[in-house]
Amino acid sequence: MRLIGPNGEQVGIIATSVALNLAREANLDLVEVAGNARPPVAKLIDYGKFKYNEALKAREARRHQNKAEVKEIRFRLKIDDHDFETKEGQVEKFLKGGDKVKVTIMLRGRERSRPIGGVELLERLADDVKEFGTVESRPRQMGRDIIMTLDPKGKKVHLESEQRRRGKEQRAERQARQAARLKAKREQQKKLSDSLHQSTETKESSNAKE
Repeated sequence: MRLIGPNGEQVGIIATSVALNLAREANLDLVEVAGNARPPVAKLIDYGKFKYNEALKAREARRHQNKAEVKEIRFRLKIDDHDFETKEGQVEKFLKGGDKVKVTIMLRGRERSRPIGGVELLERLADDVKEFGTVESRPRQMGRDIIMTLDPKGKKVHLESEQRRRGKEQRAERQARQAARLKAKREQQKKLSDSLHQSTETKESSNAKE
């Protein structure tokens, strides 16, 4: 087999028994990394540490994976123009961020028997934000609601939600304030210590003169 050392160095082509002896002497594991190669390739590693590092890498990759979230916007059928524009702005923001948006119109009373107005409202919304998203699921009535799903045109641009980003900023601010208070406290303690030290030296000097 072709053996690779623990630091990636090429040991060369050696017998399997020799490779096993080297692994035992180094207190390492002999792991096959390319069994289909001719000759097969093996590496000397600490298998436990290797698995631990691989698990860490996988967890880190999952944490930083660009996953689109599904945001939901809900409003009533009888919505005024100002509120509609506000909701439209939220939808646009989510689509720009790369997230899908589920838009729900909640119907009340007689509105459930005449949902056409809700369909038109959602189609109007889809048309207004077509620069940033496309209709994945057309408006359809489901019980008391009319639902439409919009798919972003671009990929998710931030890995963190706005709420998580604000949380990080707030934590950073708290840590900065704590660091400032700690620094001030240390400076105060140092001044007190210097004052006590100076007072002790003055007394010792006075006693020496007496």
